[in-house]
Amino acid sequence: MSFLMNTYNRLPIAFSHGVGCRLTDTAGKTYLDGLAGIAVNTLGHAHPKLVKAIAEQSARLMHVSNLFQIPEAERLAERLAALAKMDEVFLCNSGCEANEAAIKLARLYGHQRGIENPAVIVMEKAFHGRTLATLSATGNRKVQAGFEPLVSGFVRVPFGNIAAIEQVALHNPNVVAVLLEPIQGEGGIRAATIDFLQKVRTVCDQNNWLLMLDEVQSGVGRTGRWFAHQHAAIRPDVMTLAKGLASGVPIGACLAAGSAAGVFKPGNHGSTFGGNPLACVAALTTLEVMEEDALLARASFVGERIRAGLKDGLKQSRGVVEVRGQGLMIGVELDRPCGELVKLALAAGLVINVTADNVIRLLPPLVMTDAEADELVALLVSVTSQFLACDTSPKAASTS
Repeated sequence: MSFLMNTYNRLPIAFSHGVGCRLTDTAGKTYLDGLAGIAVNTLGHAHPKLVKAIAEQSARLMHVSNLFQIPEAERLAERLAALAKMDEVFLCNSGCEANEAAIKLARLYGHQRGIENPAVIVMEKAFHGRTLATLSATGNRKVQAGFEPLVSGFVRVPFGNIAAIEQVALHNPNVVAVLLEPIQGEGGIRAATIDFLQKVRTVCDQNNWLLMLDEVQSGVGRTGRWFAHQHAAIRPDVMTLAKGLASGVPIGACLAAGSAAGVFKPGNHGSTFGGNPLACVAALTTLEVMEEDALLARASFVGERIRAGLKDGLKQSRGVVEVRGQGLMIGVELDRPCGELVKLALAAGLVINVTADNVIRLLPPLVMTDAEADELVALLVSVTSQFLACDTSPKAASTS
């Protein structure tokens, strides 16, 4: 009997330890990690520099609260601001907390401009978290159902449709910001085009709106740049980070620039655990190793190697719609539900995930080697080909 709340359909496997891109379960079986804790374990498992830094910091100080200055938090904020060319940073503990901060910031920004009921444009199929505000901003009825009444103040448009955003600009004077993911992770690894991102930036400038980018999953080097929006050569007014920032230690960040900077004042927002010395040292070490080991370039190279291998290996398999992604954020869309593939892959010694019902999601650690990338491709091609050949579901029958 488990005393954990029944909030997850947990797989019947428990991992005891990991090294690099390998995980070992309590029965002694080893797996290749193609998920990195859902884009969290940037440096893989048990990275020696990270382990050393965390151990040394835990022996000094883990928590003091934001009632005092925290030098580690100040160093991390300075580092992130420099990498993103942003002006200030709020540190918290998770992606949904970072997005909650962004939504609050947008509302306060609107009120400071005299807008009584500020609204934020959000995207269909988006995912921003599970707090009430971030759940309301999320574009997935499945995760919203049962939690009504949702938080008001969001205007939803199709992802990638600039005309829809321009129409809202013409008819809704309450809008103060646009919130979107440069790459929708939970939505099926769907990337916004460079043209779309640049045009949204322009529309925001024309209307004095904040451009707020949720880079919780796509940020911190995963796409081959520090942040996914940098591929479009734009700068947001607000950006949120979390998952891969501290390689497994809980942390989140909300960055602000330009007219979004200085909106929050003492008492407007806070976090008891946010910016604690332990999490900040883990993040600083992660960023340091990424630079030392050129992991941004590795993410681009290895990601392309995996996508090319999957395209070649699955080209004869009927039922593969598309292999897509950027860097080590990869999706393989099938023409049918494929949740069963998670267990099939585990049986073959590979950890993957399925999102949006029919998209295989790969988010490997950024330390993955060429040989491990080739192994991942071979294992996934094998189990996916077998699944597509044997699947007798109604959808498979209708498309065969």
